[in-house]
Amino acid sequence: MIEAGSRARTQPPPPAVVFEALTQPDRDPARPWLRLLDDEQRPQILEAVCPHLVVWSSLWPRRPDARVRFELAPDDGAGTLLHWKLLVAEQLPDPSLLGHLRKRINQLINGNLRRTFGQ
Repeated sequence: MIEAGSRARTQPPPPAVVFEALTQPDRDPARPWLRLLDDEQRPQILEAVCPHLVVWSSLWPRRPDARVRFELAPDDGAGTLLHWKLLVAEQLPDPSLLGHLRKRINQLINGNLRRTFGQ
């Protein structure tokens, strides 16, 4: 797999809580965060090692080869250092599509998910 993008950022709760959110995004109906666009699909969990690793299938039907790998580590405080990587099996998407895919993962994880934790 080719790494097509990545980003690391802290999340306020500990790794076990972030792991649960990534593997059960509908766990709290009062705070939905996995809001998909019309050209996206719900990911499947391909791999999960609590509380350190989660791998999602593709969010994009037009790029079924894509994977999103999440690596979780304790932060110096009580939180989590969450590192996501966008992986593709085939050649990199064109620059416009690649920018869109990276932006969407960042919006979902460092925007929507982060807000459910009060940030």
